[in-house]
Amino acid sequence: MVVGVCQQQEKNLLRLSFVAAGVFVILAFGFAILSDSGAILFDGIYSLIAFFMALLTLKVSDLVDLPDDDRFHFGYTAIEPTLNLFKALIIIVGCLYAVVSSISALMAGGTEAEYGVGIIYGVVATVSCLGISLFMRLKGSHIRSDLVAVDSHTWLVDGVLSASILLGFLIAYFFERNGLSHWSPFVDPVLLVGLGIAMLPVPVKIMLERLNEVIHKAPPEKVTKAIEKRLTHTLTDVPYRHVEVRISKAGRNIYLLVHIIVAPSFSVKTIAELDTIRKRCEEEMQAWEPAIVMDILFVSDPKLAD
Repeated sequence: MVVGVCQQQEKNLLRLSFVAAGVFVILAFGFAILSDSGAILFDGIYSLIAFFMALLTLKVSDLVDLPDDDRFHFGYTAIEPTLNLFKALIIIVGCLYAVVSSISALMAGGTEAEYGVGIIYGVVATVSCLGISLFMRLKGSHIRSDLVAVDSHTWLVDGVLSASILLGFLIAYFFERNGLSHWSPFVDPVLLVGLGIAMLPVPVKIMLERLNEVIHKAPPEKVTKAIEKRLTHTLTDVPYRHVEVRISKAGRNIYLLVHIIVAPSFSVKTIAELDTIRKRCEEEMQAWEPAIVMDILFVSDPKLAD
């Protein structure tokens, strides 16, 4: 029941992101025409990319809830980190494009625009984007959705870019009114260069984390040790020599492959007894961390656990 509620909340947040991105595409392109601003046009292109990515995210959110089938024997959860990796790359490309285009604008003498119109857009876009990012982060914090988390970061980047546009137009407007109009064309590109470089660590961090999931790299040692410690607590009545645990994270699932190297004193009369141990262990682990999916193998030869 709780899982179903979380899935519905995830879809509602992703639909919000999709609709909001569509609205911002229209808003940005409209204000770009009115203000003749390259910065706002870039913001509109970023929103257009976010719109199509939000559409794709909605589709993926439906797929990851499906069980495994003949085409995907391990389910669809691996699609989630792959999509988020792609989204992070798109954001990185967007930041780099902003930097390169702004440097080109500086070398060409800067850019002029209708600063009053740009200020209006900057206020609306900054407040809205940061508001959506904060809303998605707060609402999504308890549903353990990487899709929502990455979307929240996407809106944060868009909000910061919009804030830089607003700040640039405010400074340029001040210059225009105080006899410093010859500096006005340089304000916007300088700010975009600074913001583009400053925002790069956010998508780069997301990209590296999702890449680790795509290539099935083990989680950090702190996480691994916590899982191993909890797992051994579920095996207190099982005589074993060693427990070998392999861990990987794919999207919302944490997969454990557990080899229990049993002690010579371990014995069972039926396979059903092993199933009982497996079920109890899995139930206790999932009560601690619902994202865990695990397979447990009992072996006596340590080489079979290598």
